[in-house]
Amino acid sequence: MADLLEQAARLKKIEEDEKRKKAEFRKKMEKTVSDFIQDSNLQKKRCEPMGKLERSILHDVAEVAGLASFSFGEDKESRYVMLFKKEFAPSDEELEAYRKAEERRRRKERAALETEEASRSQKRPASPNSNYRDKYSHLIGTSAAKDAAHTLQANQSYGCVPVANKRGARSIEEAVDEIRARGAGSGSSV
Repeated sequence: MADLLEQAARLKKIEEDEKRKKAEFRKKMEKTVSDFIQDSNLQKKRCEPMGKLERSILHDVAEVAGLASFSFGEDKESRYVMLFKKEFAPSDEELEAYRKAEERRRRKERAALETEEASRSQKRPASPNSNYRDKYSHLIGTSAAKDAAHTLQANQSYGCVPVANKRGARSIEEAVDEIRARGAGSGSSV
C-alpha cells in the first residue's frame, strides 16, 4: 500500500514539474511574441526548431496575439515555427515557396554530403618523390646530416678494451678449422 502511495506522489510531482515547465515555456514564448509585435522593423520571425508540444504552445500564443504562424521542416527535431504579422501574412504561393525551399535545402545538403563522401573515398594517385632526401627532409633536416657526417669518428675503445686489441689476426676459415680440430680431438678420446 505504501508503494502505491509513493508512486502516486512521484507521478503527481512529475506532472507538476511538466506543468511548471510548460507554463515557463509559455511565458517565454509570450515574451518573444510580444517583442516581435513591438518591433516595427520585423515582418516575420523564425523560431528555433522545437518539439511538437512546444510548437503547439507557440501556435496558440501566436493565435491569441493575432499573428499568423506556420510550421516548416520535415523531421520532428528540425521543424520550426515561422511567425508573421497579420498585415504581412504570406500568400499560398509564398508558403509553398517556403516549403520548397526546405526541400531544396535538404537536397543541397544531401548532394554536398555525397560529393564530400565521394571525394574522401577516391584515392589520390601516388606520386613518389624520386629523391629520398627531399621526401624526408622534414625529418632529417638539410644541413645537420652533412655536418654530422663530417664529424663522425669511430670509438677508440669499446667497453674497457681498446678496439685495436679486439681485431683478430686469423681469418674466419682458420678459426673454423681450429674449432673443428678441437672438436674432433675431444670426441676420439672419449
